[in-house]
Amino acid sequence: MTSNKAWGLALALLILGAGLAPPPASAQERPERPRLRDWLQQRQDRAPQPAAPVPITRPGEHRFSLRHGGLTREYRVHVPARYDPAIPMPMVLSFHGGGGNMDIQADDRYYGLVSHAEQAGYVVVFPNGTSRLRSGKLATWNAGLCCGQARDRQVDDVGFVRAVVADLRQRLNIDPGRIFAQGMSNGGMLSYRLACEMADTFKAIASVAGTDGTPACAPSAPVSVLHIHALDDDRVLFNGGSGSASDTHADFVSVPDTVARWARLNGCEAAPRRVLEVPGAWCETRSSCRGGAEVKLCVTETGGHSWPGGRKVRGEQPGASAISANELIWDFFSRR
Repeated sequence: MTSNKAWGLALALLILGAGLAPPPASAQERPERPRLRDWLQQRQDRAPQPAAPVPITRPGEHRFSLRHGGLTREYRVHVPARYDPAIPMPMVLSFHGGGGNMDIQADDRYYGLVSHAEQAGYVVVFPNGTSRLRSGKLATWNAGLCCGQARDRQVDDVGFVRAVVADLRQRLNIDPGRIFAQGMSNGGMLSYRLACEMADTFKAIASVAGTDGTPACAPSAPVSVLHIHALDDDRVLFNGGSGSASDTHADFVSVPDTVARWARLNGCEAAPRRVLEVPGAWCETRSSCRGGAEVKLCVTETGGHSWPGGRKVRGEQPGASAISANELIWDFFSRR
């Protein structure tokens, strides 16, 4: 018995001397955890990572898709011939009307935006709204009051636009201080929502035939606004309400209320000043706004629900000819 005790004591001393003392019970219960953690980390390291966006190296037309909010979203981009990767270039995001799509907005027969971007020297982007159709046609934007399934399903169009801007800033040399939004009808309404929620991105916005239907708006910085509207618009009525030809029959905010709201949001103290008057159209501006912002309204007497200087998609009748929306908008953007 004595020899057994002595042998046990000697063995314990040998173990301790070799630094092989038994680990605490709590550690003994978790011997595999470090190995499991290392295995999981190694597996994560080997997992394929999303590829970085490939830079655009040639001018012309490009199409891309990305996943956002559980949806595959698409957009087109036109890069003008004068693009130089060494020089930051301004970028304009142009949003189609409700029931349209990016291909219609990019069609020069209707809007002339691609040729204008070539002439003026800016990147123009045509995102696509959401649609029940695989083709992406008959798409809408979630702009607050309007429109369609994008509004009804509360689609995250602001997040989608953020993703598009981030994607393109990795593909092209874009000037972050000269990113603008413009849109027709429902696309113009979305532009107002972007001014409310993405004032950190957009220096100015322009809306054609689309008033501000956001339920609340608190931009983080002043955003210059240009609004273009026809007095005889039968879809988004100049004085508000539901137009007789409106597909949504929404109670649209009036043009005067929209412009007054943005004058307040931008802290514009000066009274409106007439800056253009031609047969069939006039423009007035509110300046002396915070941060050098401006709120400008241009009105055509005729043209209905259309893009001045372009052609109506439905029936292809010409829009108002007294002014050119493309020229007015780019002049407004380029002075920011």
